[in-house]
Amino acid sequence: MPYEYIKVKFSEKDPELMAKMSLSDYKQKLIHINFMGKICTVSHPDAVINDDTGCEIKSYTLKTLFLRFLVNAQAIEPTFEDIPYKDVKGALAYFPNFEKRTISRLAKIYGNDIDRFKCDMSFIRSAAVKSGDAAFKFPFMNKTFMTFIVWQKDDEFPATANILFDKNIQFYFNAEDLAVVPDIAIDIIKNKGMISQTLNLYGN
Repeated sequence: MPYEYIKVKFSEKDPELMAKMSLSDYKQKLIHINFMGKICTVSHPDAVINDDTGCEIKSYTLKTLFLRFLVNAQAIEPTFEDIPYKDVKGALAYFPNFEKRTISRLAKIYGNDIDRFKCDMSFIRSAAVKSGDAAFKFPFMNKTFMTFIVWQKDDEFPATANILFDKNIQFYFNAEDLAVVPDIAIDIIKNKGMISQTLNLYGN
């Protein structure tokens, strides 16, 4: 199982080293991760993950991604060079699923309501950028960044969207992870910045 496998890998690694490599803080024997504007903590070796209110995160999808992020991190700072998902190594095999679950979903939710898009993005630590009819760049975990771009529907064209990643994200998540990372971000943005406990994309 994805979660059980990565949990073993996590338990075998040094927590201070993982914190350093993931650009996280390590305090009071906890790894502190900035997750979409909220500080979450991860204990070692038992991998208990708590949100900013101290409540344990139960979603296997989120727990798996947190642990993959820590286990695979390579301490690469943002490059400020944005790339599409297709440019991520190994992404082509996952692209149809990525496009359906993330790009098309983003367009469907916000392409007819740009004001809602702007409002929902205000609940996370995002910055408006010049692209499309509205676009925002925001951190996912620590210094990994995504940009969501939306073009609204008009009389001639349907609503469309795009998703870009800072190039450094490849040093924290692989193509399989990145096929679902924006999907998780969309759910949190729709939920006004609140972390959902019902995200289970990987299974347990």
